[in-house]
Amino acid sequence: MASYLQVENISKSYGTKVLFDKISFNINEGDKIALIAPNGTGKSSLLSILAGKDSSDRGGCVKFLKDITISFLEQESNFDPDSTIYDVVQNARKRSRSAHLQEWEEEYKINEVLYKLKLEDTAKRVCELSGGEKKRVAIAAMLINEPDFLIMDEPTNHLDLETIEYLEEMLTRSRCTLLMVTHDRYFLDRVCNQIIELWEGNLYQYNGNYSYFLEKREERISNFKAETDRARNLLRTELDWMRRMPCARGTKAKYRIDAFYDLKERASQTIAEKSLDINVKMSRLGKKIVNCKHVGYTWESDGWVGVDDFTYNFAPGEKIGIVGKNGVGKSTFLNLLTGELAPTSGEIERGETVVFGYYKQSGIEFNPNDTVIGAVQEIAETVTLADGKSVPVTTFLNYFLFPPPMHHVKIEKLSGGEKRRLYLLTVLMKNPNVLILDEPTNDLDILTLNVLEEYLKGYPGSVIIVSHDRFFLDKIADHLFIFEGNGAIKDFVGSYSGYRQYMKDKEAQRRAEERAAAEKQARRDAQNGACATKNGSADNSAQVGQQKKRKLSYKEQRELEQLEKDLEALEAEKAALEEVLSSGTLSVEKLTEASTRIGAVIDELDEKGMRWLELSDI
Repeated sequence: MASYLQVENISKSYGTKVLFDKISFNINEGDKIALIAPNGTGKSSLLSILAGKDSSDRGGCVKFLKDITISFLEQESNFDPDSTIYDVVQNARKRSRSAHLQEWEEEYKINEVLYKLKLEDTAKRVCELSGGEKKRVAIAAMLINEPDFLIMDEPTNHLDLETIEYLEEMLTRSRCTLLMVTHDRYFLDRVCNQIIELWEGNLYQYNGNYSYFLEKREERISNFKAETDRARNLLRTELDWMRRMPCARGTKAKYRIDAFYDLKERASQTIAEKSLDINVKMSRLGKKIVNCKHVGYTWESDGWVGVDDFTYNFAPGEKIGIVGKNGVGKSTFLNLLTGELAPTSGEIERGETVVFGYYKQSGIEFNPNDTVIGAVQEIAETVTLADGKSVPVTTFLNYFLFPPPMHHVKIEKLSGGEKRRLYLLTVLMKNPNVLILDEPTNDLDILTLNVLEEYLKGYPGSVIIVSHDRFFLDKIADHLFIFEGNGAIKDFVGSYSGYRQYMKDKEAQRRAEERAAAEKQARRDAQNGACATKNGSADNSAQVGQQKKRKLSYKEQRELEQLEKDLEALEAEKAALEEVLSSGTLSVEKLTEASTRIGAVIDELDEKGMRWLELSDI
């Protein structure tokens, strides 16, 4: 495989904070790599340097293979607010337009990409778009040139689950080379075959998916600790020798002395495994939470229906996931529950003991010039922990990985993930007993998400979550509210993965029924044609023959029967491959083999499906 990217000795610091120093790595053609690191340690900075948006401190070198096309998807895109969706993608296409393509071919390619990403209102301006729509436009602008190398910073943020699954499947099948930062563990596990971990300024590479990374990372840390323990034991012996060493020291003694200082440095190294400590008291919660009776909400301006005739009594301790496409009313629904919006029909009753902790997708409007400690002290000076003790907010900040040196840092200096972590802190420090979380996983690193998940699993209060993170939903939610559009909300008992399998089975059944109906209709048409030929006159027979479908030849009939068997077998194989790919138990070789095979299966399904339709229409 050709080397697509060579990175040598690049560094980045902000003030006294060193993100990484003289790191080097290589990416080959076909590699699909995820970059994992805690928030604020340099993930986005590293991607920006690679994409040419920023530069390395103190030299270093970034070399891409000549003549390959590169696309960069930033966390937040900066499009002209007055441009239309079509303009943005067309301008991205013009930057590398193929000279041999005709104008109509260019237009076809643009419309094809926009259609696949469900951006049908191409005249809509950027300033009118939702966060999810802007992200889809950015992805369209990235994909339009069919790049050889993709660099993506949190590609799943703001996307609905359907779009995430489309992007996941497309990247799995694509032969492109990929480097991305993502917190979506299912997405990471199914798309990537390598992981680079940026930890305390150093890089560690793992040749496998996320499940493999977790296993090998634990081994690395255990080995490091064991080696450190051995070095400390040996240091005691060498320290005793140093103390007894006479003043006159020969060459051998000098060598041993140098080795002693190297050993001393090695023995002093530690791995600071910092993790979020969520340990807050929950206010007392009564039996009544939120009771909804025939609740509806319609926007007066355009008649859009967000919620229609919804009735449900929320129970203490239940954990509900909310899923649906962008723009179907999920955030509107949360605002109705908390009282920020009043229903246009029906009624909502809230329990007297309910204390909402509402984590909004938009976040909190921090004053960028405020310090971390200043922003928190505006809410409270102390926080009550789970054991009933009160601690000052300075101590509570430490629990959320804001050590004393960061207390007086201005909020504008924080990374996106650090700002979201600070926002989460301000929500929890109010000791809520009903948590409403609207896209809580955006911008949080994976290690923080793991801690948040464990906290929510054991949280005795009620939890209502809107999330596009399938792993997060599977781990937390007991059942789901499925927003189907036009205000319809369906209750599904089970996990998100269970719901997706249910929908796949339902779709497979629908396709099977359509094939059976088409076969039945074809046989009926053939019988009707035969009757018409037998009973009609020669002239009438000729007229009917012009109108009816011709009869399949023996060879075509056998081909149709075989196609039906093949399609059924391929559907079963695809389902089995999807299951093993999401299991996290495959070796690197088996994972690569399965990923390659599922792409071939999908292509074969498309090809055989089209041929089946051709023969069915004869």
